[in-house]
Amino acid sequence: MKYAYYPGCSLHSTAKEYGVSAQAVCQLLEIKLEEVPRWTCCGATSAHSIDRLLSVALPVKNLLEVQKMDQDMLVCCAACYNRHRIANKVMQENEEERKKINEILQEEYEGKVKVRHLLDILINDYRPEKVKQKMKKELKGLKIVSYYGCLLNRPPDIVGFDDPEDPVSLDRIVEITGASPIDWSYKTECCGASFSLNRTEIVIKLCHDILKTAKEEEADCVVVACPLCQANLDMRQQQIEKEYQEELNLPVL
Repeated sequence: MKYAYYPGCSLHSTAKEYGVSAQAVCQLLEIKLEEVPRWTCCGATSAHSIDRLLSVALPVKNLLEVQKMDQDMLVCCAACYNRHRIANKVMQENEEERKKINEILQEEYEGKVKVRHLLDILINDYRPEKVKQKMKKELKGLKIVSYYGCLLNRPPDIVGFDDPEDPVSLDRIVEITGASPIDWSYKTECCGASFSLNRTEIVIKLCHDILKTAKEEEADCVVVACPLCQANLDMRQQQIEKEYQEELNLPVL
């Protein structure tokens, strides 16, 4: 299997370890990655709040590069995945906006690139049993809550490869490692996303509720599939502990 790999901004900066580990896993599983040339920021969770055309044009620029590669696109970041899938649907179904975007970019995007998340590929293409065959060390004894956040499975008619209310794909990967996945009620609650920068108090409250619930479930750690979720839940823990006078001390991976 070979994919056009779109790392996005986070996997080259704040979530560099996610990019390194994802590429290492793909190499072990013989999933070949070819980085998208001249890729640019997808706009993440902020561009669409400023300018709709910009929020579509940014990911379409990357989709044009992948179109030339004639491969499916593999994305690890939930926000990048979400924005590219939404842009794809706009270009496929909205003729007026498609003409505007193609005029802006001065190229014709045909809307045929398949945008896939790494988790989707591992579960639905590669299959869990094959992943298990490559395991080198089991994680028996660890109790883990899987946190999916908002962007990986919503809106379901555009991005969803799993149940939008009760997803299980990440739990299946956790189970393969030998760890014990915990079924809990906060797996798809919002962490506050980019409000971390301008409305920190909202993120503190939302992340507190998520982490407190994980702690009550006696989880040893939280596993996420989104760099922004990881940053909010991990980097804000000291602030949350100070604000609520509670000890959390939960690794977020």
